[in-house]
Amino acid sequence: MKPHARLPGVAWAAWLVVIGAMMAPIESAARQWLPKVGARSVRLAPTRPAEVPSDAALVAAGAVIGEIRIHARPIFDTTQPEEDAELFRLANKLHIRTRDDTIATQLLFAPGDRYDPRVLAETARILRTTRYLQEAYVTPVAFKDGKVDIEVVSYDVWTLNPGASFGRRGGRNTSGFEIEELNLLGTGTALSASRRTDLDRTSTTFLYNDRQIGDSWWSIAAQYSDNSDGRTEGLTLDRDFFSLDSRWAAGLNVLNDERVTPRYDVGRQTGAYRSRSRYATLYGGWSAGLARGEVLRWRAGYTFDDRRFDAAPGSTFNTTPPPNRKLAYPWASLEWLQDDYRVLRNRDQIERTEDSRYGWRATALLGYANRGLGADRDAVVYSGSLSRGFELDAERSVLFESTLTGRNESGRFVDTVFATNLRYYQRQSERRLLYAALGAEVGHAIDADRQITLGGDNGLRGYPLRYQGGEGRWLFTLEQRAFSNWYPFRLVNVGAAAFVDVGGSFGTNRFGTRARGVLSDVGVGLRFGNNRSALGNVLHVDVAFPLNRDASIKSVQFLVETKRSF
Repeated sequence: MKPHARLPGVAWAAWLVVIGAMMAPIESAARQWLPKVGARSVRLAPTRPAEVPSDAALVAAGAVIGEIRIHARPIFDTTQPEEDAELFRLANKLHIRTRDDTIATQLLFAPGDRYDPRVLAETARILRTTRYLQEAYVTPVAFKDGKVDIEVVSYDVWTLNPGASFGRRGGRNTSGFEIEELNLLGTGTALSASRRTDLDRTSTTFLYNDRQIGDSWWSIAAQYSDNSDGRTEGLTLDRDFFSLDSRWAAGLNVLNDERVTPRYDVGRQTGAYRSRSRYATLYGGWSAGLARGEVLRWRAGYTFDDRRFDAAPGSTFNTTPPPNRKLAYPWASLEWLQDDYRVLRNRDQIERTEDSRYGWRATALLGYANRGLGADRDAVVYSGSLSRGFELDAERSVLFESTLTGRNESGRFVDTVFATNLRYYQRQSERRLLYAALGAEVGHAIDADRQITLGGDNGLRGYPLRYQGGEGRWLFTLEQRAFSNWYPFRLVNVGAAAFVDVGGSFGTNRFGTRARGVLSDVGVGLRFGNNRSALGNVLHVDVAFPLNRDASIKSVQFLVETKRSF
């Protein structure tokens, strides 16, 4: 095939269907022999005893919460023969288990509260958002004299990470070394020190993050990075709406950042400038709580955003820095959402509980920057978002989300960016799923310090990073996913994927060559879900083949990276 020859999209779609059909007998055969070398043993929720009435009956009877039993389980269950190994027993001894009071401070209910199954489900979702827990379940286990006893069961993961990391995508390597503990002494506090080298810089970073200060819902996070091209200092103190029925919120975020920002064209750096940012925002919020399955939240605050640009020191590029920009503005925002969630498995993770929001969620923010408040211009600042999930039937679902950000200066819309994403899931069997996604981003009069690019770093896996730029981009991905029952060494869940990516940029590229039309690639890969560790959910190992390459692009791209999803 000639380098610029294109295979019709229908042919690749047919190829994926064939691959999917071939997986069925392979999957059937795998069930016969893969369990012999370490099949996955799913950690199920505690069984609800038959004598405990239904949720509807308990609510109708006015039942209240009785005893709360918290069971924080270790990483490995050595009562199972498959995990009764010396190495696993040693790991349990070395790992400090999550404290019961760390779990208790995140419960949305207490003894004496009215029994509400919705609150139990939301509590389990909150616990599963922590990086130091693999799973969490909240189950009624006994009922007597109008009181319901609740059992909270959680499973720890290994949270200490002393070691090296390596990744590759878009033909570029990344590496790093770090010491990280995400559950210090079982309290849920995270501490880390790392040194990483990526596409743009080498950074030595120190992080501290406490999700809950004491037994409150206040969180604190601090960051300091000494970079090869500058430094970053950040502090966040926040008490956001932690549950659907939360009534107030408040927070403060401060960030100082200095770095050299590169510009790219066709995967190569073509410019660089130095940027210095000072950012601070303070806000408060209030809500009437959950009513008839819906939540309305108001926030108001003040934001200071000062960005200065000049020539990059020592740079060989003749780059004109972007104009300086200082915004200082009070703002108000509104958030509306519905209580509609699904508990899923083997969709974006491998053998891990997934909580997916299907209800409507809409946000809108409006602010006004004024010279009298310290800004260098008068501007209306706005942003908004909209998302929703739809179940077409028992096997098919569609999720979409859209965002809009920008400013209006003297009646002119500037730095306005609209982004939207549509994801489709079709369950073919317990361990096979067809995934499709269509995303687009469109900019209007965007600031000179913003580039909209498309390449190996944002989904076009067969091409270099930041390969193509313009005023907008689009990307379509079709992926056949397989979730095997193979669980080697009871440490890693294995999956696989065959994929096609098709995308392109459009509009004027102010910083490089014009868009090169539609680009596409095809590839296959393995997925390794490490559910015993908090250090990364899914390791991707992909081989991608660009179909519209020129002589500067290799015919085969190898990618190794860790992502939060399949």
